[in-house]
Amino acid sequence: MGAARCRCARGGAAVMLALTISTSAQAQQTSADPATAKAKIAVDLMGFVAGGLLGLGLHESGHLVFDELFDAQPDLKGVHFRPIPFFAIAHRGNLTPRREFIVSSAGFWMQEGTGEWLLTRRPDLRGERAWLTKGVLAFNVLNSIGYALVAFARAGPAERDTRGMAAAIHVNEPVIGALVLTPALLDSYRCFNRGPRWAAWTSRAAKTGRALLVIKP
Repeated sequence: MGAARCRCARGGAAVMLALTISTSAQAQQTSADPATAKAKIAVDLMGFVAGGLLGLGLHESGHLVFDELFDAQPDLKGVHFRPIPFFAIAHRGNLTPRREFIVSSAGFWMQEGTGEWLLTRRPDLRGERAWLTKGVLAFNVLNSIGYALVAFARAGPAERDTRGMAAAIHVNEPVIGALVLTPALLDSYRCFNRGPRWAAWTSRAAKTGRALLVIKP
């Protein structure tokens, strides 16, 4: 079992930028001054990127809380995804399977909890000009999708979260990938469709069900 976890939003920046196009275009159409429209777009984009970075920080904080709680001796480690360098927060490799599952899952728990809070309090977030908040939610969704795709392919650094979770509870990594992907897709649907109740409760059930796997080891 790996003693570190990969931390990255693979390709997320490009997708996050694409998500800003529709609203940015509206800003251009409604503004009579092209310079003002460009300034608004720049501010929106900076807020969106800042939100993504905040989402990354929240994800990492989830891991670090349990690293410290379990005295896992966290440390930074350089890793590579083919030619692309990333970093990992390493921890000692002799954690119990249950603690390994918790530490590897904690980043997803943090981002899913944050996303749930945002979507519950602000079901019409899509229509708001709240780019920092949208950036946080976009990171949460895209990071889970990225991890799920890597889990399906069983690719990337050995320190990836999904591999640590799968090894801890003795299941195939694509199963973990599916459990990570499902709430991400449902939360994306909730955002774009103003929070239908069936999607909200299905997403919550998926998140809770995966968290309950902690009792399996």
